[in-house]
Amino acid sequence: MGVTRRLGTRDAPHPDGGITGDDEVLRALLRRRAAGGRADGNRIALAVSGGGMRGAYAGGMVHALTDAGLAPFFDVVYGSSAGAFVGAGLLLDSGRGSAAIFYEDMACREFIDPRRFPRRPLVSLDHLLDDVLVRSKPLDWDRLRDSPVPLRVVATALDDLAPHVLEPATSAEWKLALRATASIPLLAGPAVELHGQRWIDGSIGEPLPVLRALSEGATHVLALFTRAASELRRGDPAGAAGWARALDRLAPGLGRMAQESRRHAPVLAVLDDAAHPSRGGAHLLALLPERDEGVRGLTTDAARVERAAQSGYAAVVAALARLRDAA
Repeated sequence: MGVTRRLGTRDAPHPDGGITGDDEVLRALLRRRAAGGRADGNRIALAVSGGGMRGAYAGGMVHALTDAGLAPFFDVVYGSSAGAFVGAGLLLDSGRGSAAIFYEDMACREFIDPRRFPRRPLVSLDHLLDDVLVRSKPLDWDRLRDSPVPLRVVATALDDLAPHVLEPATSAEWKLALRATASIPLLAGPAVELHGQRWIDGSIGEPLPVLRALSEGATHVLALFTRAASELRRGDPAGAAGWARALDRLAPGLGRMAQESRRHAPVLAVLDDAAHPSRGGAHLLALLPERDEGVRGLTTDAARVERAAQSGYAAVVAALARLRDAA
């Protein structure tokens, strides 16, 4: 089940033991839709998780938010790794593309091919940025640069492995920024240089930028997870994958960070506790996929990835339906 439940109560517990949430986030978006504008004194943020091909879950959620007419009513969008690409799709009114790109264009050997490792990266960002986002699903870099609603792309600085928001100024820099937030040495390409620093995958340092949104003044945050509740709470299996051990040789600790699901713990703590000091009275709501379809970061089974997108879509549909039922 998704984590929107018992809508009509503040921070109601999920009956299956999932994450608590505050339906006021969706209510505020619906009020804005009815009014046709964002001038209500609130600051509503969307935070989108990374996770490689798990991004299909969030892509489905953004597709549903777009279909529901809610996409134009966020004030700021935060994204790490795949979440930044999904967030860009929402801002460019390409909700369906945010989901379909995963199963139509990325679930293939051109994008992910373990046979390339270790001579070349398993994941080809060149295929995504120079082929898919040019031909199959063109991304308008100029529109993204000039968007009145900012996309806050999180990347991890290679020197200290700390997360930061990139500040691209030109269309060319925006393309570099999206490459940077998804780059992992050996796995998805070398660090990207931008503004005098080298950057790698944003989800390594900050997989879901909820705390950042709160620290920057959000009064409402809608958080899109790319892991179902069972996987999120379970954590990663013991032992490091071969690519993770190789990353640790490159930079001690990098491999563990890159695969460690407990990186979500600080965000879960804030979402679970309405009185958490980091919340400052803000309204938080998390959406998780309705079902765990077995999609992981490097999944290339297109049918499974499509079901993941459908699961994400269903989470938003269910949330809005429950809200209507509670009215």
